[in-house]
Amino acid sequence: MTADFAGRVAFITGAAHGQGRAIALALAAHGAEIVALDVAAKIEYPAYAQGSTAELDSLVAEVESLGSRAIAIVADVRDAAAVQAAVDRTVETFGRIDVLVNNAGIVAYAALDEMTEGEWDSMIDINLKGPFLVARSVVPVMKRQGSGVIINNSSVMGLRGGNRLSHYVASKHGLTGLTKAWAIELAPFGIRVVSIHPTGVNTPMNDGLAELEGATALEIAERSAGNLLPGVPWIEASDVAELVLYLASDRARYATGAQFTLDAGLLTR
Repeated sequence: MTADFAGRVAFITGAAHGQGRAIALALAAHGAEIVALDVAAKIEYPAYAQGSTAELDSLVAEVESLGSRAIAIVADVRDAAAVQAAVDRTVETFGRIDVLVNNAGIVAYAALDEMTEGEWDSMIDINLKGPFLVARSVVPVMKRQGSGVIINNSSVMGLRGGNRLSHYVASKHGLTGLTKAWAIELAPFGIRVVSIHPTGVNTPMNDGLAELEGATALEIAERSAGNLLPGVPWIEASDVAELVLYLASDRARYATGAQFTLDAGLLTR
């Protein structure tokens, strides 16, 4: 699609690989300057690999090869001070933040009566508290500008239930609710807020989750989504990036407070 982000700055969490990386590259290809934030380290839960500093460095190089500027920041979205420092560095470097993509997130299976308190807290802190902390630091910048777009990457599980996913479902429903509340609160300041709701996406997280479950990524996809209408087990990260391109652009100027599904027909079943 045609979209012009020249002179605009996009702040993307969970950017080292998967959906975040695809979104960063798509925005950069259309002229955006990129701030790529990622924890870039092993975390306590879940046990599969997260992004790495090497992936962040290669992302910066790819963005620069597209003719845009980029900075990589290693930070945990649960760390309020680190998040604020990242936003401060962004403003010092680029002077503004036009697009925030709250993409960082985790997923793991756990039965309700077997789930530990620590597993619950990690899920809620990363998937729900993290977007709150990032938005809380970014919104004052957008208010000063009188413009901005916040895109919260939720999930189809932010609109439905899922077996052995109660902590994940709670976090993603919470993010959907935040989207609606923020859209109302921030509209007077020229800031739009939307959420996106992909089905399973072909990313490293798929493989990590499958390894934890002793299954293949295809088996995990079929377990959580069943047969999607186009006859595919999952969608690609580039598909999510295309939706973000539209929603972040002026073409979507009246889109706010809304939920945009990219579910290959899952929610019709």
